[in-house]
Order: sequence, then structure tokens, then C-alpha cells
Amino acid sequence: MGMSGGKLDGQPMTDMNMTPLIDVLLVLLIMFIITIPVATHAVAIDLPQPNPNPPPDMVDPIKNKIVLTQDGQILWNAESIDQGTLVANLNTSKAMVPEPELQFEPEALASYDLSARVLNIIKVSGVTKFGFVGNEKYRQFGTGGPGAGGGN
Repeated sequence: MGMSGGKLDGQPMTDMNMTPLIDVLLVLLIMFIITIPVATHAVAIDLPQPNPNPPPDMVDPIKNKIVLTQDGQILWNAESIDQGTLVANLNTSKAMVPEPELQFEPEALASYDLSARVLNIIKVSGVTKFGFVGNEKYRQFGTGGPGAGGGN
């Protein structure tokens, strides 16, 4: 009976037996894994504390008005906001059922670039109840602008 699985012609085996080598390597690997120190150090990070009094919701459930001023401010229901807050307010209003009405009223000398950017933000947000208000001030040419002889 030949246990070596090789030839039975009486020649010595020239192949190296790999099983003991693999066993020793596995034992060494397990020993190294066990002896690795557990990460006991920690990185201290100062996280912001939650505000116990969250700010009141700026979104009115009935209607909200966006006004663009001539000095470049965006007013949401008469409160100055930035574009990031505008996006958050639009997403909040869109999620309401029923969706509140959104009114857009730029002042006479408001920046056209700011108006275009705000209108694009509104369009991308997917708000459906949207309207322009305050246009009745400009029914006649020359009213409401700089150097206008008429009144507001």
C-alpha cells in the first residue's frame, strides 16, 4: 500500500510536503491577530449640541411670499434668508398637504441675475402653486421705476 500517492518504484519522494508548512503559517497568523492591541485611543470631536428651542417653522401653511430687494436680499415672509434656506423652505412647503401658495415679488430695482437664480431654484424644487404678485404697480409704462413721474 502506497500512502504517498506517488510511484511505487522504490524511488524517494522529491516533492515537499506542504501541509505542515500551511499549518504553521495558519497558527502564526492566528497568533498575530490575537496579539494585535485593540484600538483603545479615541479622537475627541466636539459635536454641536441640539438646540433645545428649535427656530419656529418659517413656512406658512397657507401662503408664502418671496421678495427680492434692490440691495440683493431674499426675503421669505419679510425675513431675510440665504439661498440654502430658500431651498429648505421650498422643500418643506412642497411636502405640505395641501401645498401652500408661493408668491414671487421682486422690487422694481432688484437684480435681474438674482431674480433668474431664485426663479431657477423655485423651478428645480418642483413647487406647483406659484404666482407673480405686485405686477399691478407697473400697468402703465414709467410707473414704479427710477425717474418715474407717476406714483407707486
